[in-house]
Amino acid sequence: MEYRQLGASGLHVPVLSFGTATFGGGNDFFKAWGSTQTDEATRLVNHCLEAGVNLFDTADVYSDGLSETILGKALTGLRDKVLISTKATFTFGEGPNNQGSSRFHLLKQCESSLKRLKTDYIDIYHMHGFDGVTPIEETLRTLDDLVQSGKVRYIACSNFSGWHLMKSLAISEKYGWNRYVAHQVYYSLVNREYEWELMPLGIDQRVGGIIWSPLAAGRLGGKYRRNQPVPPDGRVAQGGSPVPAFAISDELFYGIIDVLDELAAETGKTVAQVALNWLLQRPTVSTIVIGARNEEQLKQNLAAVGWNLTTEQVKKLDAASDVPTIYPYWHQRQNLTLNPPPKFY
Repeated sequence: MEYRQLGASGLHVPVLSFGTATFGGGNDFFKAWGSTQTDEATRLVNHCLEAGVNLFDTADVYSDGLSETILGKALTGLRDKVLISTKATFTFGEGPNNQGSSRFHLLKQCESSLKRLKTDYIDIYHMHGFDGVTPIEETLRTLDDLVQSGKVRYIACSNFSGWHLMKSLAISEKYGWNRYVAHQVYYSLVNREYEWELMPLGIDQRVGGIIWSPLAAGRLGGKYRRNQPVPPDGRVAQGGSPVPAFAISDELFYGIIDVLDELAAETGKTVAQVALNWLLQRPTVSTIVIGARNEEQLKQNLAAVGWNLTTEQVKKLDAASDVPTIYPYWHQRQNLTLNPPPKFY
């Protein structure tokens, strides 16, 4: 397993990390992801560790805390061997202060996550989304306090816009507070908007990318084909996809699938493994969060490492997945001397 530095921090993480949103199945949305219980979760955790995957990602809202609870049980006796990433911000519980990145909500959610995870500290604590109501200074001061207290080791954000992240970094620098070292983002072959602004920002500010849904909610898992019905056992059909259908056009999608099939045949790998390997060669990507409902799915995803697509194969996927940019990016790209894109090769 390859390990990479996480942004500007001194922490090294495996290029593949294990997402536990499939643990619990506590409501209809997450049942479509999976309903893994403690015994199976423990087997999956052990299999990850055998493969060198020691970073486990969860969130307070995954099955209303059940994912954290099951992960905590599955990690019994293993805390010194693993890294835990969890998140807060979204609605949890009842009352007028049950959401957001306020001091009130974050302190409450952090304490609750620590109890569910059966740990004294969280390695990477994410703001699951941007809170446009709470002052950014309040959020970052609270997070700095959590780091100073030893309850959190590193802080990160998720699903931020470019200005959300840059303003947060500037405020942290102004006051000497701990800064976001990573940004957990959606990025896949079928949706490459991350490259437009967030990737250049990550390069410039040394913010590591933690990639969620790298297979576009299973669409790049190898079961989707032209003129065939959507697989009934997948998250998309069951209403559990975090990636909306309107974000992916059929013409673009099946063009990408055609190239993935071609390269899978060339390399002897699966479509999913090729799609994951493409991501691992992109700038700023520190780790890719993979999920699995069972050990076989996990084994398949783990085989995305230990080899690399050639430059020519990567370029084929780049061409198949390229889409017109929106303003101001198309305007900036009229002069690549002044606005050079990230170096992919």
